[in-house]
Amino acid sequence: MSTQQRPIHPLIRHEPDPDHPGWWTWDLPDAERYNATIGKLLVRGEGPGRARCRMFPDRRQSNLGEAIHGGAILTFIDMTMFAGGYAAGADMGPSVTLDLSAHFLSAGRLGVPLDATLEVLRESKRLAVMRGLVEQEGVTVASWSGTLRKLSRQ
Repeated sequence: MSTQQRPIHPLIRHEPDPDHPGWWTWDLPDAERYNATIGKLLVRGEGPGRARCRMFPDRRQSNLGEAIHGGAILTFIDMTMFAGGYAAGADMGPSVTLDLSAHFLSAGRLGVPLDATLEVLRESKRLAVMRGLVEQEGVTVASWSGTLRKLSRQ
């Protein structure tokens, strides 16, 4: 079974995106959930233990300097840990973010797709340790690392 066919949370719509060949949706149709603040989120696996997520930043994710708000970038990274971890082949059942560290290196621009890469460094029965970059048109916007704590499936 491919990683794109494994079961995920029943509230997540995960299917091939017709407008972006090779990418899969990672949508929560409930617009009242916090995750909806990111807007459209796409994901694709890029080999064992690797994945890439993409968001499309607009005014909703802006700060007063007309750049992407740092909080929106952190939210995007957190969502990448889950969606990207799944696409990278990690055993992503119910999990919570244990820690997340980010270093902002440049401003993200509105109206330009923003990508987050993910690499699973280590996975155990209870933890998944990951790292990656947030990039926009070849410019590194942030680097990050984080750990997910896997919860019991009961």
